[in-house]
Amino acid sequence: MKGVVLAGGLGTRLLPLTKVTNKHLLPVYNKPMVFYPVETLVSAGIREILIVTGGGSAGDFLRLLGNGRAFGLKHLNYAYQEGEGGIAEALGLAEHFADRGPIAVILGDNIIEGNINAAVADYQKQKTGARILLKTVDDPQRFGVAELRDGRVVNIEEKPRKPKSNLAVTGIYMYDAQVFQFIKNLKPSERGELEITDVNNMYIRKGQMSYTVLDGWWTDAGTFESLYRANRLIAHKLRVE
Repeated sequence: MKGVVLAGGLGTRLLPLTKVTNKHLLPVYNKPMVFYPVETLVSAGIREILIVTGGGSAGDFLRLLGNGRAFGLKHLNYAYQEGEGGIAEALGLAEHFADRGPIAVILGDNIIEGNINAAVADYQKQKTGARILLKTVDDPQRFGVAELRDGRVVNIEEKPRKPKSNLAVTGIYMYDAQVFQFIKNLKPSERGELEITDVNNMYIRKGQMSYTVLDGWWTDAGTFESLYRANRLIAHKLRVE
């Protein structure tokens, strides 16, 4: 299985911090934010990784990450997203890299306490379809929310006013090669982007979506509040360890 870290976007919710750099290069306690998702993939045994980024700071990723030696890797791959086409569009750039094989995808601002090793192992046994990682949250209105019925995901609703559960879809996904055809068939949402929620719902309609509830804490770091929370969680984790 190969891994993809999606680290593009303008990070407008973190202005003015992101006026001069990509948000995924901002520090989260003692490391750049992008280090955490790369480490998550590496800890799951994934050694072929693609970093998808964009904007004026794309070259800084190469200077920071190089060929991945800091993570025990021999090589890192890079792709450049032009404009603001959304998460699904960014993922579409990984088609050649995936080479018809399965991929584990993680958003560049997602930070977890534990690991995704068990979820990756379960997905590899699954062979086809998709798997998403879910987490119980207190504010599901901020996220895509999974509706479960009889132990299956039956729908995902993006930022619902009245959530049907408190299970947020984290920014960690696993897909087979179908994902790229699904992306090609997407139409832009009202905000002009190709939405990853629409991709996930395509798998759900085909009856090919499974899920894992993530152990330990999880946070994104795309707002000032969540970035502050991520710093506190990492600091506490390191003190405990």
